[in-house]
Amino acid sequence: MDIVFIEALKIDTLIGIHPWEREQRQPVLLDLDMAWDNRPAAQSDDIAKTLNYQAVSERLLEFVGASEFLLVETLAEQCAELVMREFGVSWLRLKLRKPQAIAEAAAVGVEIQRGRRPE
Repeated sequence: MDIVFIEALKIDTLIGIHPWEREQRQPVLLDLDMAWDNRPAAQSDDIAKTLNYQAVSERLLEFVGASEFLLVETLAEQCAELVMREFGVSWLRLKLRKPQAIAEAAAVGVEIQRGRRPE
């Protein structure tokens, strides 16, 4: 199995349950590991046969930037569903971090896996 990854994609969004979080945008960081067979792209040198990480990043920037979820769990689930549906990813691991949620912590968040991990 091959993995296409995106690390620390920073997106400002409205996220959180506290009143101050509903008034100002704050950054979230997304890490994604996505299963993809890279051999066809490597053999042909054709970007059309890749899982285009630029396209995935741009779509997540658009989606998350426009979202207003209360919970990081909901945002993570919606991002996973979007990537799997729109880009044909069969398995992914997504880590969503909220670096400004707790002053004493570098970040808090969730990590989820969706789909069936290929061998």
